[in-house]
Amino acid sequence: MLTKQVMLTSALTLACALGIGVYMQAFGTDREAGSALKAAAAGAELPSEPSGAELQIEKIALTSANPASARESADHQSSEPEPESSCRMTAAAKAAPLAMVAFSVDAACRANERLTVHHSGMSFTVSLDEAGRYEGLVPALTQTAVFIAEISGGAGAVAVVEVPDIGAVERVVVQWSGHSGIELHAREFGAAYGSAGHVWHGAGDQAGIGRVMRLGDESQLAPRIAEMYSLPSSLPGQDGRVSLTAEAEITARNCGRDIYAQALQLHSGRLSSRDLVMAMPDCDAQGSFLVLNNLMEDLKIAAN
Repeated sequence: MLTKQVMLTSALTLACALGIGVYMQAFGTDREAGSALKAAAAGAELPSEPSGAELQIEKIALTSANPASARESADHQSSEPEPESSCRMTAAAKAAPLAMVAFSVDAACRANERLTVHHSGMSFTVSLDEAGRYEGLVPALTQTAVFIAEISGGAGAVAVVEVPDIGAVERVVVQWSGHSGIELHAREFGAAYGSAGHVWHGAGDQAGIGRVMRLGDESQLAPRIAEMYSLPSSLPGQDGRVSLTAEAEITARNCGRDIYAQALQLHSGRLSSRDLVMAMPDCDAQGSFLVLNNLMEDLKIAAN
C-alpha cells in the first residue's frame, strides 16, 4: 500500500516532467519563430499559405510580448519615414538666354555616383556631388527640350522645358566615348589657327564671337564627352563663313585603334546627325593630329 510520502513524491515528479515537456515545446517553437522572423527581416520569402508554424508564431508573440514594449515598438516603426520618399530622384530644367538650359538633378541617396544626361541624341557623364546633386548649363537642341537623367541601377528622372529662342542660334555638337582625343575647332570669318576668331575649348573667353564648351568628366571610366560650339544665327554688321573641324590628337590611349564619334548640327531650328568611325595611325605617330573636315558643315552667318 502506498504511503502519503510516496504519493506526494510521485505527484511532484509527474508535475516536473509535464513542466519540462511544455518548456521544451515552447522553447523549440520560439526558436522556430525567431528563425522565421529573422528570415523575413532579411528579405527571405515565407510560404504564402497559412501553416501551423505561422499560427504558433502569432500565439507566442501575443503571450510573451510585454504590452508596454510592444506599444513603444509600434510607435517607433510608425514614426520612421519610408526609405523611398527620402531617396527619390528628381530633375529640373529652366530656360536660360542663348538657347541654354539650367539643368539640375537631386538624388540624396546617390552621393558621388555616375550620372548620364541625355538630350536629343546628345549624352555626357558626370558625377553627383556629396549631397547627391548636379547642376549646370546645357545647350538645348530642340524647342521642346527633354532631358533624361540616369544613374546606375536604372533609376532616372525626366525634365521638360520650352526653349523659345532655339532658332536664334547655330549650334554644333561633337561627342564621343572614352579617350578619343577629339577636339572641336571653329575659325570664324577667315580666322587662322591661333589668331583672334579661332575658338576651341582651350582658348580664352574672348577668342571669338562664338563659344566652345565641353560637358562630361574625363576622369571617369569610359566617359561620355560632348563638345559644342554655339553662335548667334545673325550678327549686326557681320556676315560670312565659320569653318568647323574636328581634330584628333594621336596619343598612347588611341593609337592603333578605331575611334567613334558623332556630330549633331542645329541649323535654323532643325537638328541633323552624322556618325564617324576612323582607324587611328600606329603609335609611332604620337603627337600628330588628324583633321576631320567632313564631319560637320561650315556655318553661314548673315548680317542683320
